[in-house]
Amino acid sequence: MQAPVLVMNTNSGERQTGRKAQLSNIAAAKIVADIIRSCLGPKAMLKMLLDPMGGIVLTNDGHAILREIEVSHPAAKSMIELARTQDEEVGDGTTSVIILAGETLAQSLPHIERNIHPVVIISAYKRALADALQIIEDVSVPIDLSDDEAMYQLISSSIGTKFVSRWSKLMCNLALTAVRTVAREISQGKMEVDVKRYARVEKIPGGEIEDSRVLDGVLLNKDITHPKMRRRIENPRIVLLDCTLEYKKGESQTNIEISKEEDWNKILEMEEVQVKAMCDAILALKPDLVITEKGVSDLAQHYFMKANVTALRRVRKTDNNRIARATGATIVNRVEDLTEADVGTQCGLFEIEKIGDEYFTFLTKCTSPKACTILLRGPSKDILNEIERNLQDAMAVARNVFFEPRLSPGGGATEMAISVKLAEMAKAVEGVQQWPYKSVSEAMEVIPRTLVQNCGASPIRVLTDLRAKHAEGKYTFGIDGDTGKVVDMKEYGVWEPTAVKLQTVKTAIESACLLLRVDEICPAKGARQGGGAPAEE
Repeated sequence: MQAPVLVMNTNSGERQTGRKAQLSNIAAAKIVADIIRSCLGPKAMLKMLLDPMGGIVLTNDGHAILREIEVSHPAAKSMIELARTQDEEVGDGTTSVIILAGETLAQSLPHIERNIHPVVIISAYKRALADALQIIEDVSVPIDLSDDEAMYQLISSSIGTKFVSRWSKLMCNLALTAVRTVAREISQGKMEVDVKRYARVEKIPGGEIEDSRVLDGVLLNKDITHPKMRRRIENPRIVLLDCTLEYKKGESQTNIEISKEEDWNKILEMEEVQVKAMCDAILALKPDLVITEKGVSDLAQHYFMKANVTALRRVRKTDNNRIARATGATIVNRVEDLTEADVGTQCGLFEIEKIGDEYFTFLTKCTSPKACTILLRGPSKDILNEIERNLQDAMAVARNVFFEPRLSPGGGATEMAISVKLAEMAKAVEGVQQWPYKSVSEAMEVIPRTLVQNCGASPIRVLTDLRAKHAEGKYTFGIDGDTGKVVDMKEYGVWEPTAVKLQTVKTAIESACLLLRVDEICPAKGARQGGGAPAEE
């Protein structure tokens, strides 16, 4: 099976200059935007991507699609990079940013054909961008982070366009709980919400989607090292290690020659003494649970079992960091350095459960966990992967609001407000710059227009109606993505984080300016031509 390949009519080895390069870049950007245009809104279509190994990905997440397709045109690669930037920065609006950037570039085409210099177009675009950001600030409203209902409404508008919209309440609850768990104040008024590192999603096929939940602690796909160790401990004392509990071998190459049988016994004895000393140092702190990132020898397991201590080995570094944050323990590199302060006591329950064919370790009921695990259940791996992608978007939305607690109306209302305001302000722009300035206003209409098209309504009639509402100053009116009708977003309850809107407009217009500035595409030198070391004969 072939990987999805997006073929451009441009050979990347061919040199293109001036007008030809600009037209080629605009065409490439439009093609990328057209691929994911149908992925916007609640009536979004799915894309089925085939990878070279024969696996499939079914998704309508713009970023996931662009990550999988293969493109050869440099401008198209630059567009795909936009979705990645948007995803890393705010985690939402990946489809919007590509559609908007593609449309902004498409709107510059008539100006280039009129021989307006790209620098003039860019200058007008930058001016329009500054005004657009101000308009977003004007139409946005503050939100109270402790108001659950408002937060649910906000997150549900983000995932309403996704596969999991049927379980909207459950997903909003999971995302909000996870973000609130990992959020912590690092300095006065400054929040740290590291969802990627401290909110891990664990997907276990089987069960129902309704069984998904956020654990107030950590889940590991691990079983105990010895079958007779305890599988359930309440209020365990936990020791976390980053060192092996095995015989420490020589750092450099070690060569031992033995001539007598007794010497062999002596070496084994030394090993035993070393392992026993390690175990004694740990057992002195009276732990109930020892977790290490490296191995645990059979002898160490024996000592632990005699002392009624449970051990887990070869835990991932990232998991260990989460356990440390959830239980209050400190990860120690040498057993000799262990002190009472390093022991974690904030965990309420340690137990091992069998789910399907595998054993899972639960460290739950933590008093103030600053790390959590989201346990997702569902019928198949493909569905779980799509749920995880959607959940990441929902958590990103909640995280953005923690950083900037302001909301903008969704459903294309903010974009339409920018479009109408910029069209008014364009009259005050003097000279040639007025045309490109006005074209940003027209490009902004692409979001409401695409929403209308995707649910099969008539774009011309609906957009005229919407434009009239905004001209009267009703900035909260937008498109109902299900029916394609004009509705008031304040009553309809679709809001988006202002951070996402600002980032989308900024990224789209700035990248359009960047691609307009290109006036030549030429192939780079190969390794031999570029003075690289010649290959050996």
